[in-house]
Parts: sequence; C-alpha cells; structure tokens
Amino acid sequence: MQENSKPLTIKEWAEDDRPREKMISKGVAALSDAELMAILIGSGTKNETAVGISQRILNSANNNLNELGRFSLKELTKTKGIGVAKGVTIMAALELGRRRKISEAINRKQITSSNDVIDVFQPLLADIPHEEFWLLLLNRSNKIIDKVRISEGGFTATIVDVRKIMRAALLNHAIGLILCHNHPSGNHSPSDDDIRITKKIKQAASTLDITLLDHVIVTNQKCYSFADNSVL
Repeated sequence: MQENSKPLTIKEWAEDDRPREKMISKGVAALSDAELMAILIGSGTKNETAVGISQRILNSANNNLNELGRFSLKELTKTKGIGVAKGVTIMAALELGRRRKISEAINRKQITSSNDVIDVFQPLLADIPHEEFWLLLLNRSNKIIDKVRISEGGFTATIVDVRKIMRAALLNHAIGLILCHNHPSGNHSPSDDDIRITKKIKQAASTLDITLLDHVIVTNQKCYSFADNSVL
C-alpha cells in the first residue's frame, strides 16, 4: 500500500489556491474567511496548511466570526498550530474590524432610531464576557457629543451610579441621553433592575431638563430598545 503523500505547503499549491496571490489577482472579496485568516497566521504546521488550521478555528466557532470574536487567547491557542503570537494576531485583526464598525457608526453622528444606537454599541459590547453600562450624550439635534463608559461588572450585573451619569451630561452640555448595556447571557429582555434604574435615571435627567431618549440592551444577536417597546 502506498503511503499518503505529505500535505503541500501554501507555496506548493496552485497559484489560484494561494491566499496571498489570490488576493492580489482577484481582490480581497474573493477570499474565504479561512483564506483571510491563513494570511494572518502566515504558516501552517509540518502536517497541515495555514488554511486547514484556519478552517478548524472557524469550525470551533461554528463558522461565525461574531462568535470567534468572543474567543479568548486561551481558547484560540487550544487549536493545534496556533501559538500565542498567531492567536494575538487573530485577536488584533478581529478588534480592528470591531473598531471600524464603531468608527463608521460614530461618524454618522446623528441618532435617528434605535438601530443607530445598536450600530454604535453592538460592535463594542456584544462580544465581551461581562456587563458594561454606557452613556451616549447628544446635543439638541440628536448629534453625538460623546460616548462614556459608566461602569463594568460581572457576568450578570453592573452597578450604575446615577450621579456619574448626570455629571457627564452636565459637563458635556448634553440635551439628550441614551443608555446602553450588554447582556453576556444572550437574553435581550430587560430585567426588573434594568427597568428600575432606567426610571430612576429618567427622573433625575428630567429635573435637569435633560431628556432620556432610550435605553438599549445589546447581545451578540438580538437587541432591545425601551423606546421601541414603549417601556421608557
């Protein structure tokens, strides 16, 4: 019986199958997710190509880049052929993509719906494993003045200081506020505590002639708007 031949390295592949050459000749859109990741990690192992390793990483994330974005360095390096350096490179690339989404949303400047809020915060919050509470500060035209992280906490909750929110609003001369926090559990429905703190912040803002426009809960899939659901 003839032994199986040794897997080809990327340099030995047909030119159309090499990720770098394929990108140059056909454009970046022609590459699969695995081929793009293969370019990032640069090389495979003695027995497996970089594309093969990339395919296994994607499979471990159910071929979902959003799910892959939640992987820690420890989880990435569980894949044979991925050491710390390659794992860090993958995480850096995913973070750049996330920041690009955030920048695009911020550059729109004006908030006209809950979808605009989701565009700002979902890339920022959906993949982190703990809760964070953020504040979006708006001027009279509902244009973004700034976004501020108010607090971060554990897997199920974070403590919110109403005074810190009001101070940020006053210092930035905000006319409108939008609250946003994430649910790492994936459940986008508001808890009793979410509803209670929202009412408390709305009341505090009202005494200062500041309008609370919405409170949005984000997950890596569905999101929830208090305003859209007439809970505000």
